[in-house]
Amino acid sequence: MSKGLFFVIILLFTCVYSMQSQEISKHTLGLRLSESDGFWAEASYQVALNSKNRIEFGLGIQSKRNYNALKLTGIYQWVFAIDRGFNWYVGPGIGGGLVDFDSTFSDKNNLKTFGLIAGDIGIEYNFNFPLLISLDFRPEIYFDNYTNDDDISFNFGVSARYKFD
Repeated sequence: MSKGLFFVIILLFTCVYSMQSQEISKHTLGLRLSESDGFWAEASYQVALNSKNRIEFGLGIQSKRNYNALKLTGIYQWVFAIDRGFNWYVGPGIGGGLVDFDSTFSDKNNLKTFGLIAGDIGIEYNFNFPLLISLDFRPEIYFDNYTNDDDISFNFGVSARYKFD
């Protein structure tokens, strides 16, 4: 094998390896805004487990005319590189929360609990400065008396997060 061919093979392996590897920030903290039978605002924290997996925690609030809700979720995510800063991710999750049907958290008689399981699929972009933005779809199956007509909620969200180590 000639030196030129050997060099080309090494270069190809290096390119393929760099295309398959992605950079997951060790920690991100930010805001996820979503629409799921009403507007949700969620504080979001992600922690990398390794170069391909992470866990996302979210604490969200929803305020509607006849109730207030508080939701905590945890989602395990597999992250896959697309191209230079673009990744896509998918994973399962669980959560739960409280809902108060009289719009104040003071009357405990109207306070109910709920549980949920979720899936998550999304796309994200990692900027060269400490910002990560993403768009995701999170179907949620609720176990409660909280959701009126359907126990399945289709949650679409957009996020902006600060990246740090």
